[in-house]
Amino acid sequence: MSEDVSALSPGPRHVAIIMDGNGRWAKARGRPRAFGHARGVEAVRRVVEAAGEMGVRHLTLFSFSTENWNRPADEVGALFELLRRYVEADLETLKGRGVRIRIIGRRDDLSTELRSIIERAENGTRDNQDFHLTIAFNYGGRDEIVRASRELARAVAAGEIEADAIDSTAFAARLDTAELPDVDLVIRTSGEQRISNFLLWQAAYAELLFLDVLWPDFEPKHLADAIECFQQRERRYGGLDAGAA
Repeated sequence: MSEDVSALSPGPRHVAIIMDGNGRWAKARGRPRAFGHARGVEAVRRVVEAAGEMGVRHLTLFSFSTENWNRPADEVGALFELLRRYVEADLETLKGRGVRIRIIGRRDDLSTELRSIIERAENGTRDNQDFHLTIAFNYGGRDEIVRASRELARAVAAGEIEADAIDSTAFAARLDTAELPDVDLVIRTSGEQRISNFLLWQAAYAELLFLDVLWPDFEPKHLADAIECFQQRERRYGGLDAGAA
């Protein structure tokens, strides 16, 4: 891109990525889907390192959705194993680089071992503030909204809050992402053009960008181009631009 950088708006503070295309990448090479997921982890490592260097403070990655339980059991097991391996292999490095890790999504149907790994990653990086890495695992936007609604309903029933006092701030405080800013930019790889139940509340005013590259082939240059594309857009949040009549 040749846009004058001085004329661009600030870059996104919070980028969220739907990492799609691992299976198709593997199929094109005659390999099982699990092989594509494993290569996708390498792309995760590249992007996590590059994002902070590009000024992104918050990166959220869609790793496993609540709907992914419908996939073959061996593939689900492979995805769970990859999360375990990623945390175990990279935790100390991420911790040393000032990365705070959060895992959002349902945990009640995860194994005791996997919950323990998640808690170790979160607790071990809780004091880090340089870069915030959030992994959406066993996550669905509708499920998150339902869980937040139930929590508010229980609070009302217990007399902890009045129903009329419930507003967007109170609702957002019950979401998995309560400590995070809203998403500025959502990127989906593989050419599919949908958000697939990802961060429905948090991405209400996010810019959307759909890329034809499959996730295992995603490189820092793709992220840099996405950020520059974001900077060229005018975010109006439902208002008019400065030149509108």
